[in-house]
Amino acid sequence: MTTRRTFILAAAGSAAPAFLSGASVNERLTVGMMGFRGRGRGLLNGFADMPDVTVKTICDVDQRLFDRSVAEVSDRQGRAPGVESDFRRLLDDPDIDIVVMGTPTHWHAIPTVLACQAGKHVYVEKPAGHNIAEGRAMLDAARKHDRVVQVGIQSRSGTNYEEACEYIRSGVLGKVAFAKGWESARQRGIGYPPDEPVPDGVDYEMWLGPAPKRPFNRNRFHGSWRWFFDYGAGDLGNDGVHRVDYARRGLAAGFEAMGRTLPDWPTAVSAAGGKLFFDDAQEWPDTLVVTWDYPGATLMYEMRNWQPNPIDGEAEGAAVYGENGYVVIGNGSWRAFDEHHRIVARGASTKNDDDARHKRDMLNAIRDGGRPACDIEIGHCASGLVHLGNIAWRTDRKLRFDPETETFGDDEANRMLGRKYRKPWILPDV
Repeated sequence: MTTRRTFILAAAGSAAPAFLSGASVNERLTVGMMGFRGRGRGLLNGFADMPDVTVKTICDVDQRLFDRSVAEVSDRQGRAPGVESDFRRLLDDPDIDIVVMGTPTHWHAIPTVLACQAGKHVYVEKPAGHNIAEGRAMLDAARKHDRVVQVGIQSRSGTNYEEACEYIRSGVLGKVAFAKGWESARQRGIGYPPDEPVPDGVDYEMWLGPAPKRPFNRNRFHGSWRWFFDYGAGDLGNDGVHRVDYARRGLAAGFEAMGRTLPDWPTAVSAAGGKLFFDDAQEWPDTLVVTWDYPGATLMYEMRNWQPNPIDGEAEGAAVYGENGYVVIGNGSWRAFDEHHRIVARGASTKNDDDARHKRDMLNAIRDGGRPACDIEIGHCASGLVHLGNIAWRTDRKLRFDPETETFGDDEANRMLGRKYRKPWILPDV
C-alpha cells in the first residue's frame, strides 16, 4: 500500500518546480488592481508582497478605501500606487501587464473581456462570470487574444488536493461512481435595512454597472451583494464553487483510474431547497441540494449555511466514493477510508500557501507561455456547474443540458444562461 509519506513526497516533487520556476525576480510584472475590499484586499496585498511585481494603480468605486490601501501597498513595495475610480484607465495604461479583479461577480466578465482585448493578462476571482454566457465570453476572449486568465479557485495550486487525486488515480477505490461536496456553517442573516442615500465618495452608478438600476441599500453593497440575483450566485457561487471543484476533480481522478474520462459538463441537473431558515432580504437559498448527472456517475452538493455540523469531520469539504472505500478532501488535509470506515491513508498541506502559489503560478504562465493551474477553461467549467445548479433551483425542475452548445432544451432555463445588460455596460462581442 502506498503510504502517506510516499504521497506527500510525490506531490511535493511534482508541484515544486511549477511553483519555483519562471523568470528572474528582476523581470518585474506590473499590476492594476480593480476592487480591493474584502477578498480583493487580500489579493491586492498578496500581489504587493511579491518581489517581482509592482502594483502601479488601484481602482475602486468607493474612494473611502483609498487611504488605507495606498498605505498598505506602500509599506509592502516601498512606493505608493496611483488611484483611479474607473477601471478603463487601467486598460489604457501600457505599463500594466495584469489586471487583478476582486470585484463583485457581476463585474467579472466585462472587464476580463475588455482587458484581454487591451492586451492585458487577468487574475479574476471566482465564479468566472455572473452566468454561463459570460464565462464562455471570458474563455473565448482569452483564447482569441492569447492572454493568461487565472480564476481564483486557489485549490488548483494546492498540493493537498493533487495529492488526494493521485491517491484516487492509483485505483485503490475500485469502481468510482459518486462524489459530493458540501458546506455547513453558521452564517448570519442580513435583515431588511431600508434604502438610503448613496454614501459620499461612492460611485454607485459605476458599482451597479450592467445590473438593473435600484436605490442604494447597504445589503446590496459591500459583502452582502452576493445574496442577490443581480450581482452574485449565492453561497453555491461563493464558497460552494470550491467544494464542487474538489468533488468533480476527485471524480475525474476516479474515472482516470478506470481508464475513462469524465466529461467536462453534465448531461442533466436538478436542485431542491430554499429560504428555510433566515427571514431576511436574501434571494438565494440558505439550504440547497444540487445533483449533476454524468454518464456513469453522479456529482452532488449539499449546503446548509445556518447549521454548523460537519460531514466526515469537515465543515467544508468533498468526498469521492468507490466500491472499496472513499476519500474525504478538506481544505488542508485528506483521508482515505476502506469499506469498513478505517483510515488507510492520509495527507496534509505542509503549509497554508495555496493563495501565494496560485499567484506565482499565474506569473510563471505569463513568463513561460503556458496555461495556469486554474486556466479560464477550467474556471468556466467549475463556475458553469454552479450556474447550472442555480438555474435548476430557480426553475424548480430537472433540466437536460447539451454540453456541445452549452444550452438547455428549456426556453425558461436558456434565458437564465445570460442576463439583460444596462447600457452602456454590455458584454463585448468576442
